[in-house]
Amino acid sequence: MKSVCVFLANGLEECEGLIVIDILRRAGVTVTTASIHEETLITSSHQIQFYADALAKDLTMDSFDMVVLPGGLGGTNNLKASALVAETVTAFAAREDKTVAAICAAPSVLGELGLLAGKKATCFPGFEDKLSGAIATGEAVTEDGNIITGKGMGAAIPFALHLVARLLGEDKAKEIGAQIQYPFAF
Repeated sequence: MKSVCVFLANGLEECEGLIVIDILRRAGVTVTTASIHEETLITSSHQIQFYADALAKDLTMDSFDMVVLPGGLGGTNNLKASALVAETVTAFAAREDKTVAAICAAPSVLGELGLLAGKKATCFPGFEDKLSGAIATGEAVTEDGNIITGKGMGAAIPFALHLVARLLGEDKAKEIGAQIQYPFAF
């Protein structure tokens, strides 16, 4: 069984977090939502409140196959300020058996850590200069090695389906795409 940790931070773009969580769970992936704060209550960029499954600091990160960083400017800034996030994504990026995924403004977290140098990546338009050495593609979803990046909220569904394909194969991603009536093109 594949497992994913989705880091949640106050100010995140809720669709970039919740759509990913929903689609991964529909595919049968074990998803743990992890608050990077001292409480599980999260307030999104549009003031929607929901609870994370756990506090990130209480989890054993090495037990996950993938970590996901949703975007949203406030959420991204909170992710950047988290030593645990920096430590985890750096460790995962260095291992072929782990995957790091980030969408919208969140790829800038990876860029500032030097994890995108020489790699293809995408992000919300205007954040390309924060990708530090990456080759910005402008695509909805870009995968380079074990790093997957997404452009923004409009790319949340293809981004999530791409994560399913990475974890469980293209056939499973197509199956989930058909179930949600998404015009899937891979």
